[in-house]
Amino acid sequence: MTTRPEPTPRAARPPTAEAARPATPEAAGPPLRIAVIGGGPGGLYAAALLKRLDPAREVTVWERNAPSDTFGFGVVLSDETLGGIRDADPAVYEALRRELVRWDDIDVVHRGHRTTSTGHGFAALGRRRLLELLHARCTELGVRLRFHAEAPPATELATTHDLVIAADGVHSRTREAHDDHFRPTVTTHRCRYIWLAADFPFEAFRFETAETEHGVMQLHAYPFSADSSTVIVEMREEVWRAAGFDELDEAESTARCAKIFAEALGGRELRANNSAWTAFRTVVNERWSYGNTVLIGDAAHTAHFSIGSGTKLAVEDALALARQLGEHPTLTEALTAYEAERRPVVESTQRAALASLRWFEELAGRVDRPPRRFAFDLLTRSRRVTHANLRLRDPAFTDTVERDFGCPPGTPPMFTPFRLRGLTLRNRIVVSPMDLYVAEDGVPGDFHLVHLGARALGGPGLVMTEMVCVSAEGRITPGCSGLWTDEQADAWARITAFVHTQAPGAALGVQLGHSGRKGSTRRMWEGIDQPLPEGNWPLVAASPLPYRAGVNQTPHALDRAGLAAVREEFTAAARRAARSGFDLLELHCAHGYLLSGFLSPLTNHRTDAYGGSLEGRLRFPLEVFDAVREVWPEDRPMTVRVSATDWAEGGTTAEEAVTITRAFAAHGADAIDVSTGQVVPDERPEYGRSYQTPYADRIRSAVGVPVVAVGAISSWDDVNSLLLAGRADLCALARPHLYDPHWTLHAAAEQGYEGPAAPWPAPYRAGSRPPPTGRRE
Repeated sequence: MTTRPEPTPRAARPPTAEAARPATPEAAGPPLRIAVIGGGPGGLYAAALLKRLDPAREVTVWERNAPSDTFGFGVVLSDETLGGIRDADPAVYEALRRELVRWDDIDVVHRGHRTTSTGHGFAALGRRRLLELLHARCTELGVRLRFHAEAPPATELATTHDLVIAADGVHSRTREAHDDHFRPTVTTHRCRYIWLAADFPFEAFRFETAETEHGVMQLHAYPFSADSSTVIVEMREEVWRAAGFDELDEAESTARCAKIFAEALGGRELRANNSAWTAFRTVVNERWSYGNTVLIGDAAHTAHFSIGSGTKLAVEDALALARQLGEHPTLTEALTAYEAERRPVVESTQRAALASLRWFEELAGRVDRPPRRFAFDLLTRSRRVTHANLRLRDPAFTDTVERDFGCPPGTPPMFTPFRLRGLTLRNRIVVSPMDLYVAEDGVPGDFHLVHLGARALGGPGLVMTEMVCVSAEGRITPGCSGLWTDEQADAWARITAFVHTQAPGAALGVQLGHSGRKGSTRRMWEGIDQPLPEGNWPLVAASPLPYRAGVNQTPHALDRAGLAAVREEFTAAARRAARSGFDLLELHCAHGYLLSGFLSPLTNHRTDAYGGSLEGRLRFPLEVFDAVREVWPEDRPMTVRVSATDWAEGGTTAEEAVTITRAFAAHGADAIDVSTGQVVPDERPEYGRSYQTPYADRIRSAVGVPVVAVGAISSWDDVNSLLLAGRADLCALARPHLYDPHWTLHAAAEQGYEGPAAPWPAPYRAGSRPPPTGRRE
């Protein structure tokens, strides 16, 4: 599975007046005519900036509402955005600077306990005041502002203007009129929220939970002037309905919210402004321009208010659009460059916003966490603020969270031990299973010894084998290793002996699995999931469904005798694994292999006791688990890897993953290794940094079983953040350990840790510090 790297956001570079003028003779004729649909901050700022950069331009803004009409209250702007405004238009920046309210603290109030974290740096002002400043600047520059005026359709404006800027918001009529070209995806989420205001300034950005008889509700509040604050109340749809908000008008809802959060408000009232309960909608467009029409701000993309990015993104869109219009000779090139510059930044922001949004959607599963851990979890919810960030911003707060976690002085969270049954792992790092495809007749050889031995010497607490197959017919490729013969068991014993002798303190785990319908294929580098050119073997699965119709062979559906035979293959392999000296056994029930194929409704179409309902689909995997657990030594832990979602319509849901996990835990699983996908070829994963970890978090919160988090965890900072927040107990990394077999030891060195959880092998101690990279005279 290929993961796209997380883009690094770029600060918006301001355009210059000289660069903004058209460079071609064609563009140097009549003044460029620009129509702006929508008089929000993004549209107004784009109009002002384009007019300032070329006074000859004729710029008109259509706004359907009155100048004083606005919805919502405060607007949060980042220092990065303000810096771009300062460089592009000092007059606007100075006007804003005089109005901004700044503060550094975040208060998290949970179950009566207030936790304060400092060093964050916010700046806000009233939305109405922001619009007034932009109105004044547009008027000063000669922009035509047409209020109470519905803009003509973009198609009409496009015939009379050189450029049409659609800044008409989340419900953009321009986008809807050309949805066949922009190809929008609009996702409505699971919480309801309402924008309100309080007539006093909060001292900090305040998050507060209220656990009511109807469910959990949350408050987001921040000051935006010397005497006012924005207050947003949010809750899950079902909580909103249970509390009766769906039957209340604006005044009644406002009064009810004030009562629920009376302590936070000091008994004061809230006020509304055309406030209505709504569900947040994430807008994504495949294209942002069409001919001479371009989308900016919420018309092009939205990001949940909990990371305060709506106005920020719109203003930065305006900055980038103005610059690209000046740097390119044609409009087509400019609009292409605008989208190429902004899309990676926006996608990164949307991933962070989606993580934050989902954190609040799943808030009910987190309320039992201790107050400081809860606060740390909240602060790091978007993955943009991390353990290392918080240590720089607020070391005192971070120290208290680490002490609560149980970190000895000077010990990062990742280097605290963790116990599973009779096995104590010296640290929280797992080398994830990685298929090597270099075995001969299932026998692991020197490559396996060197690969696993090198990773064990590199310092992790646990090193996992690749999926070790329980039969020749259960292999993925001819190069897969196995445990169906004693010769294979002896070869594995050689590897476990090396790890235990030469890397004392490192544990070695075996992952047992059966390929199911995904077997009899070529090695990964020869054509992933492609059938062998010759020598294919018959496949078995839950149902006779090929992995790829017309490409992979159709498997035989296991009957009762076949089920019993496969179950015995797993138990026989487990006995051999125990004799080979493995410290932990993991049952592979993920990624579309045989046991996973029973769990997913997309791959299990059986009508007998082993199909149909989730209970039926769980039956065979649980029978195999019980059989393996019976022969696996009592003091050695056993884990299960699951795909917590199929990333495909009609597949395993996050709710079903919780049920699946709860069943395995009830049968004695010591931990759940939470992966996702790879069950069907038409999956659509939401790739991104740590993109699978929310599923581990949800399972841990709902079931209370220890979890191993996987999925694009690439830095020790990510690991520390996940552990301290309570989202995972162990973190498994694959590709970082391919890039650097000593990843764990280097993580310790980079954090200045030299304790017992990351010992350097005696022959390597001279290399425990980075060598000089150059000579300085």
